[in-house]
Amino acid sequence: MIGNDGLTAAVVKETDLALNAHGLIKIRVLGDDRQTREVIFQALANQLKAAPIQHIGKLLVLWRPQPEKAKKIDEDRKPGPREFKVLKYSSRGGQRPEMKRVKVLGNQRLAAGGQIKRAKPKQKSVKKSAQG
Repeated sequence: MIGNDGLTAAVVKETDLALNAHGLIKIRVLGDDRQTREVIFQALANQLKAAPIQHIGKLLVLWRPQPEKAKKIDEDRKPGPREFKVLKYSSRGGQRPEMKRVKVLGNQRLAAGGQIKRAKPKQKSVKKSAQG
């Protein structure tokens, strides 16, 4: 929202942040003068290198493609062994359950009953392999 002070540095900065975050934004201008709103609209579009989409009444719509977000890749972090606690209940009802610590590696999974199973490779469809 742009108040009666008009286009200030703070307004430009917030508009730039909103365009980076969302790409398409609507801006409401409180002033009644249409010429002033049109000047603000063009000034914002030029300063921020955005496309002026629409100007209806006191509402301005700007668009700018969002920048690609850089993904941090840490080579040292890889899925390592995970440790789980497994409770094994006794077949006789009165005894306490036995607690066992199990280490599961990256290519394994923990099945029901505390058993460790290797992860199976994903099966390919017969139809898809015949097509390609």
